[in-house]
Amino acid sequence: MTSQTDSAETRQRAHLERLEAAYASILATQGFDAVLIYSGHAGVHFADDQETSFKGYGHFVHWTGASHHQHDWLLIQPGSKPRWYYYAPADFWHLATLAPTGVLAEMLTLEPLRDTGWPPPRQISARRLAVIGNLDASSMPLGAELNPPALLAALDELRMRKDDYERHCLFVANQWALAGHEAARAAFADGAGELDIQLAYLAATRQRESQVPYQNIIGINHHAGTLHYQHYDVEAPDVPRSLLVDAGHAHAGYAADITRTWASAHADPLFERLVQGVKDYQRRLIARLAPGLDFVDLHRDMHRHLAELLVETRLISISAEAAVECGLTRAFCPHGLGHSLGIQVHDVGGRQRDNRGTPLPPPAADPALRLTRVLDAGMVVTIEPGLYVIPMLLAPFRHGAQRDAVDWSVVDRLQDHGGIRIEDNVIVTTDGHDNLTQDKLIAEG
Repeated sequence: MTSQTDSAETRQRAHLERLEAAYASILATQGFDAVLIYSGHAGVHFADDQETSFKGYGHFVHWTGASHHQHDWLLIQPGSKPRWYYYAPADFWHLATLAPTGVLAEMLTLEPLRDTGWPPPRQISARRLAVIGNLDASSMPLGAELNPPALLAALDELRMRKDDYERHCLFVANQWALAGHEAARAAFADGAGELDIQLAYLAATRQRESQVPYQNIIGINHHAGTLHYQHYDVEAPDVPRSLLVDAGHAHAGYAADITRTWASAHADPLFERLVQGVKDYQRRLIARLAPGLDFVDLHRDMHRHLAELLVETRLISISAEAAVECGLTRAFCPHGLGHSLGIQVHDVGGRQRDNRGTPLPPPAADPALRLTRVLDAGMVVTIEPGLYVIPMLLAPFRHGAQRDAVDWSVVDRLQDHGGIRIEDNVIVTTDGHDNLTQDKLIAEG
């Protein structure tokens, strides 16, 4: 066994020990003797026997890393070893679930379940039991409390700050995702269309489509201007100008979420300049990440940088301050600067102030902002500024009081390039930050 493996196992062991101590404290504070966490299960399509896609409940995955386990239960009862009931039926239709091994087998009591439903009741003797997961309240045993809001808020808060094991998982996921982005760029350069770029990405990251943490966004030309573009054209366009790839990888349940934008040899030179401009100010935003920074303030700085780029490239003729004030920058970039990242791509806790779940809503001008907190060490965030040509958002300015503030001939020239987004995954450290999306692609420009 290598020292690298030893180190990974040491980190995982420390992670589980941290969870045991944290859960004991949270349950005591909330007045519960135990919590039973359900992994969840897939539904079926209406009038069909085919299952929908599935991903395990985040608080279950926080312990186990088993993001695709269905019908599993995890019992956390302070004073006893955590007990994992894993669903492993005798089945000739599907491959049976193997017993967990390694650190999980060492630190958790494992018990296979042959049937779906509640785990053996003899193991649950808590006087006050919390049950969390996607369950029907009518199925609860007498006295159990389903999804207590205060408990969920405290557990969400626990996931906001990542330990060394989680940081390692996120770094590994990023390395795989970076390999996928390199393959996607190479495929695009070779003339591939969206579907073939997606297949190249999956091959490079060694994933099936059911394993990616979110549906990959592969947009060529104007498709890059649809923020969550959800299709893959089979054929490449006659004149490929731009490619936007927003795609990740999952490692032990932890997600990478990386976006890159590339210009082809057929792109408008101004588009290449804008891609470089977004890269430049994305790095300046990342450089500011540190404990105590208000993420809402950083989001507002994104709009200031975007406005300055629009002025510098003469896309607009008003001042940067006026462009932000009148909402023009929000027409060019309608989404938030980033979000919390972890087991879920848009991870929990981003809009709450503390472990009591005190709401921390986004500013009225930025309802899509998913992270509204002051940053602290251990938080992992995405930094993903964008610049898009989206006709429906620009139309009010084209026909309104600010119509002379924009060079519409240039906007029309750029419309079939779609848009630009550059996204890295960054952990806040005690003395600043560490970009988990390492140098392979960062060094490109």
